[in-house]
Amino acid sequence: MAALFPYLLIALLTLGPSHKSTPAPKPRACKTPATDKLTVPDPVAWQAALDRAGFSPGVIDGKLSKKTAIALENFQRFSGLAVTGRPDASTRAALGIDSVPSTTTYIITSADDDLVGPWPKTWFEKADAKFLGYTSLATLVAERGHCSLSLLERLNRKTNISRLKAGDLLVIPNCDAPDKLPRAAAIEIDFTDKVVYLLDKKQTVIGLFHCSIAKDKENRPAGACHVKVVKEMPQYVFDPAKWPEVKDVNRKLLIPPGPRCPVGLCWIGLSLEGYGIHGTPEPEMIGKTGSHGCFRLTNWDAQRLGKTVRVGTPVRFVEKSSLASR
Repeated sequence: MAALFPYLLIALLTLGPSHKSTPAPKPRACKTPATDKLTVPDPVAWQAALDRAGFSPGVIDGKLSKKTAIALENFQRFSGLAVTGRPDASTRAALGIDSVPSTTTYIITSADDDLVGPWPKTWFEKADAKFLGYTSLATLVAERGHCSLSLLERLNRKTNISRLKAGDLLVIPNCDAPDKLPRAAAIEIDFTDKVVYLLDKKQTVIGLFHCSIAKDKENRPAGACHVKVVKEMPQYVFDPAKWPEVKDVNRKLLIPPGPRCPVGLCWIGLSLEGYGIHGTPEPEMIGKTGSHGCFRLTNWDAQRLGKTVRVGTPVRFVEKSSLASR
């Protein structure tokens, strides 16, 4: 027995602190690959795929939020699928989630550096600027990935996004839209869900974007109008008469273009005087109320909408759209 003791000691040590043998692997239930992936769906993959398809989930934040559910419902209806607003295998296949990577890489360039500048605080300081650039390289990269700053940070845990520089490589959601976009025959804006619907000639929803609307109902337009102008990199005329909360400006000011211009990177002017659909310097505020009457989109959604409409495209406003029941 004494001769066997060293060998018994070695055997016990190899079993680890609990002295338990490794259990035999349990038989795995047979599932299809799609079912396995849907057990814990990757929200980034779903949101990026919806974004590419033109059914925007709003700012991609890695959450299956209400905005994402609205986008899913309308994509499912558009695709002739069961309308649930939830991820399923059929919708996954229709979106092509397994054929396109959910993320891609972005390398910061020196040209990106040139788009970042000091953020003027007062309206007079903004009017004196030549260009209203990004507040940081992080906000620039987040906009390239159509995502929130918090998601950008989660996708790049080993990178300090507050200290980015030219040459840095970051992971962002893959939101490359197709070169050829469908032409919208009409637009319907839903005040309840705060959604801009794109419609074809048969009044079928072919895409949607989430928007912000005026907090005061009296400032919201009614009825119908049409697109009057589409302008990339617009300037903005600040009229203090329309901004009662601003007390220190007594004349109109011309605000320069840029991603942090009050109307963002694209202005879609409507035939109703003073109303338009436009981008915003604060994409993470989309979906809330508080505008002075116009309809705010993320900069990327405003630019995409600008490419799908033309001068004369009809626009109508409804409290609650009936499109979902068709």
